[in-house]
Amino acid sequence: MKDLNSDIFDPTAGMDSDYSRASCASSSDADFGFAFNDSNFSDRLLRIEIMGEPPESRPDSVGCTSILDWARRKRRREDCKKDNVVDLNGCPEEQVLNGSQPDMDDAIPCDNLDDEPAQMIEELHSGDEAANGDESSWGMDCSTVIKVKTLHISSPILAAKSPFFYKLFSNGMRESEQRNVTLRITASEEAALMELLNFMYSNTLSCNTASALLDVLMAADKFEVASCMRYCSRLLRNLPMTPESALLYLELPSSVLMAEAVQPLTDAAKQYLAVRYKDITKFQDEVMALPLAGVEAILSSDDLQVASEDAVYDFILKWARTQYPKLEERREVLGARLARYIRFPFMTCRKLKKVLTCNDFDHDVACKLVLEALFFKAEAPHRQRILAADEASTSNRRFFIERAYKYRPVKVVEFDRPRQQCVVYLDLKREECANLFPSGRVYSQAFHLGGQGFFLSAHCNMDQQSSFHCFGLFLGMQEKGSVSFAVDYEFAARSKPTEEFVSKYKGNYTFTGGKAVGYRNLFAIPWTSFMAEDSHYFINGVLHLRAELTIRN
Repeated sequence: MKDLNSDIFDPTAGMDSDYSRASCASSSDADFGFAFNDSNFSDRLLRIEIMGEPPESRPDSVGCTSILDWARRKRRREDCKKDNVVDLNGCPEEQVLNGSQPDMDDAIPCDNLDDEPAQMIEELHSGDEAANGDESSWGMDCSTVIKVKTLHISSPILAAKSPFFYKLFSNGMRESEQRNVTLRITASEEAALMELLNFMYSNTLSCNTASALLDVLMAADKFEVASCMRYCSRLLRNLPMTPESALLYLELPSSVLMAEAVQPLTDAAKQYLAVRYKDITKFQDEVMALPLAGVEAILSSDDLQVASEDAVYDFILKWARTQYPKLEERREVLGARLARYIRFPFMTCRKLKKVLTCNDFDHDVACKLVLEALFFKAEAPHRQRILAADEASTSNRRFFIERAYKYRPVKVVEFDRPRQQCVVYLDLKREECANLFPSGRVYSQAFHLGGQGFFLSAHCNMDQQSSFHCFGLFLGMQEKGSVSFAVDYEFAARSKPTEEFVSKYKGNYTFTGGKAVGYRNLFAIPWTSFMAEDSHYFINGVLHLRAELTIRN
């Protein structure tokens, strides 16, 4: 059975019969513009009654000049929609429709959609019974008819482009006398409908502004012209995008019957927002004011530039508390919508503990998320890579995929006996190291020993003796008062051919708040040798570093 939401002339539509496939191949780009409103190529008369706007939206009848105007009109139009009964006039030869769709039960069996062209045209001309008076309308208020347009139309052309018109011209007809069909629209819909009708003949549009294209897109949705919806979507994607238009496009699927036709447009809008607000710290006020759909688009990005996933969690909590002051609503939004965008496995254990006691999350939800994250952290590295790869290929992502954090995640093993000690593992990709040249640095997330916070930092710096660039690794203590800590430390890295950790530097240092110590040329080679394709220190494109810290007695 053929899908009623496809166009016979649409090359993307699936067809069952040999004729349909041939028609699709030969007529997908056919231009019937010469036949538009020409009585010589028409078999029916379309009467368009243009009604006055409801009082709430009457100022919009002059048209929209910007995407913001279109959004305001759309909201007002949705607010003032009311159910309306179809008005059938007394003329037995005329159908009057308010843009409603004939009931599916009244349509000709779907098998007829694959008939030969001559048979289909004969069927379309075979009767004139009036439309069912129980049909629903666009929800338009009954107002005064302010203008009437009459067009000569070809029912085969319109029926081939739109299931709506196919059902309209074939619904219950038994005789061939009926020729007139009436549509009622509001003044603000007139231009869009005329553009749509012209498109159904010529496969092109004359309008080129975002607001006009959106009007045509909505009209195409109401009349089920999927090819026009895709065409509008493509043109809108080629126009310069703004935060306002991107947010508007994200709202389309909720009001568009054939959402798949505009999916590329909504995907482009998500990508635009993700790129624009990649560094949310620079646009914090703007991002805090975004609606839920906009925040979801930003947080779904793997390229989000944030200090750590802890910072993402803190931002989401702050946004949710601002946008949803009621606890019940906030819990619902966090649990059902936003939690999926927090990559809990890359949060620190200290922050995960806070999630368990956070009142903004339902307790059962918080426990599930934290346990899932801890199990992932406990997995072997190869298992973590498998989980991340599996997740990347699914649509229901739980985000076991690492972002490009400012503070790189570390793995920490802590010991209390016989001495307080921790072993810290830091992995850096080759491209991350390359980006350090000529004087960059990258920091790890904080880790703790003896109640004090420490971090690792990798540098590209100049060797003081040989005057060439080299790779350096440093250990720093976060500033917390004037407490002194005597620490033994050792830096090591995996090296080919054994791929075992090889010690590179040992030392000891008495730390005070804010101090750092390390080695400027960890591998005792120039930067070019360190980054060379045959470098001993990159294994499958990853530099594996290890630091051991022990508190001295």
